[in-house]
Amino acid sequence: MTDVTITTTDGFEDREITAYHGVISGEAVIGANVVSDIAAGIRDVVGGRSGSYEKKIETGRTEAIADLEAEAAERGADAVVGASFDYEEMGEGMLWVNLSGTAVSTRPR
Repeated sequence: MTDVTITTTDGFEDREITAYHGVISGEAVIGANVVSDIAAGIRDVVGGRSGSYEKKIETGRTEAIADLEAEAAERGADAVVGASFDYEEMGEGMLWVNLSGTAVSTRPR
């Protein structure tokens, strides 16, 4: 586990950006098994929500965050600013989760 701070904002109140290391991204592709997902959907859908799909999306976000942290650390960054998630359907039963932002180095103010 890396110690990289990720924020959706363009900076930090208590830290100063000292270097920019470029735009980076973390990605995850999540597959869905149609037969088991239909059964899970029948069991899980309550009030229009599906716990099984929400869990898959959460897994995708977690994997994308881990990828982003690893790439930031590889570039010598200790933070990522301007982070934003994007979700796309990739064919039947596949979901692509992308997290992108700018890798930066910081120091306390």
